[in-house]
Amino acid sequence: MIKKLKKNNHRENNRIYIHKSRVVTFCCIFFALQIYGQDSIPVVKDVAEENKLNFQQFFFEALSEKSIGNYQKAIQSLENCNQISPKDAAVFFELSKNYFFLNKFFLAKEYILRALHIKPSNEWMLKHLVEIYLKENNFSEAILVQQKLVKLNPKERVFLLELYVQNKNHEKAISLINVMEQENVLSARYQRIKNNFNQKKESLVSEEKLPTENSLESQFATNKSFYILKKILEKNKANPSLLIKYSNEGILLFPAQPFVYLMRGKALNDQRKYKKALLCLQNGIDFVVAEDMEITFFKEIAISYRGLGFFKEEKKYIEKSKKKGY
Repeated sequence: MIKKLKKNNHRENNRIYIHKSRVVTFCCIFFALQIYGQDSIPVVKDVAEENKLNFQQFFFEALSEKSIGNYQKAIQSLENCNQISPKDAAVFFELSKNYFFLNKFFLAKEYILRALHIKPSNEWMLKHLVEIYLKENNFSEAILVQQKLVKLNPKERVFLLELYVQNKNHEKAISLINVMEQENVLSARYQRIKNNFNQKKESLVSEEKLPTENSLESQFATNKSFYILKKILEKNKANPSLLIKYSNEGILLFPAQPFVYLMRGKALNDQRKYKKALLCLQNGIDFVVAEDMEITFFKEIAISYRGLGFFKEEKKYIEKSKKKGY
């Protein structure tokens, strides 16, 4: 009987042992799967969020590269942005700016037009388009875009006026000047330009009435016309004393005419009176409208600085004259 009980207990213990072994084995396998199987179990990611983060990274890379002049690398990063978000106005705008800095104006224009198709009233984009047209010497298109800017922001009339002047649209310039004058927002510089235009008209009238039989000097004695004075100054370019005589009188009679300041400055440079020449030229350049005359002013100012021993300033104005010459 005792032997039988012992045998039964032994069997029970064996069953318990086997059960425990199975449980332990199952747990080991389960935890092993948890530990070693994590790398192979796919994690569901938010694709939209990942794209957003990648877009931001590429965009900031582009801004960083542009800031240090690496425009081509900036373009590469922006192209990556464009693949993620194909119709982003900010990306098109940045692409346009980088191509602009690379002097690739056709591509710069293409991308800014895409940007403006999305945001047609963005002032910064419109200003950038004006810059591109000016680089292409396309004043008519630049003026049309600037007119749109004026509708968005009346303060942009100042630059529109500048474009009218540069493009020699004198009638439109005078019309806009009159409007700004009535609103009491016309600067002294543009008031001088208006006077300059008026004096040019008077000169054209004088030219039509000018007799041919008398000398220019005798004609000027009785007819204080700027047209006659200009002829006298041009005739006496190689005579500093006469240039100074007539340009001094010209400044009193026609204080808004840059040509008389230019001739006086030239004469003073020829006489090696560089300090007086520089002061005269600096006063006169504010009245300049035509780009070719501005170049001549820059050259004479460079001569004045060279005579005074200011060689850095001389170099600066020589460079200015070359840039304007393009």
